[in-house]
Amino acid sequence: MTLLWLLLFPLFVWLGLNLLLLPLHFTVQSIFSLIVIPQEIYRIATNKRLRVNHALEHATINVIEEHLGVRGRLAGLAYPDGFLIRGVDDPYLLAEAARVGLERLRRGEYHLAIHDRCGTSLAAANWLFSVLFLLVLFGAGYFSFTAILLALVAAQLLGPWLGRWLQRTLTTSVDVAGVEILGVTAQRRQTLISWVFGFEPGLYFVRTGYRRLVPIW
Repeated sequence: MTLLWLLLFPLFVWLGLNLLLLPLHFTVQSIFSLIVIPQEIYRIATNKRLRVNHALEHATINVIEEHLGVRGRLAGLAYPDGFLIRGVDDPYLLAEAARVGLERLRRGEYHLAIHDRCGTSLAAANWLFSVLFLLVLFGAGYFSFTAILLALVAAQLLGPWLGRWLQRTLTTSVDVAGVEILGVTAQRRQTLISWVFGFEPGLYFVRTGYRRLVPIW
């Protein structure tokens, strides 16, 4: 019995410390999210090329998922000069999907620029949770697990709607006039897989650019 107590005592101490620090953790994390998330959305919203590539990234993923049904497997990240796609094994398929997505955006299929698994939606849910948690915390004057639960449920319900709205209005742009898909390249990363294969399978960068308009004299 003594040996069992000696083994369980550190676990009880660890659990107790975590419970004591839980209110502080949630408070600090919420304040951090409240400040950082709007700054990140502002950074994207004020960079036109980044917004366009964000829309193209979503359109590419939507096209692939429509035809192959690989939902949940693909992920992407936009940059001013293109976008990363993770989870595609065939670079030729990716290049074709990017071109098809671009053409469909040109034809007015703007819904392709929105994706429910976008990081914007996750950030929106986290930001909503932070706002609601802090409102309840400072409004009630004490920490409550019920407040955490209510804030979490509300954020999960409202977060996707807010995320889609943010995508439509701030973090994507469907103004793809003059945009071109310039190429697809495998990406090297400092991982064990990259040391063996020379690159990480399934991670590609789609480079984009703008056509030059030749003046007519």
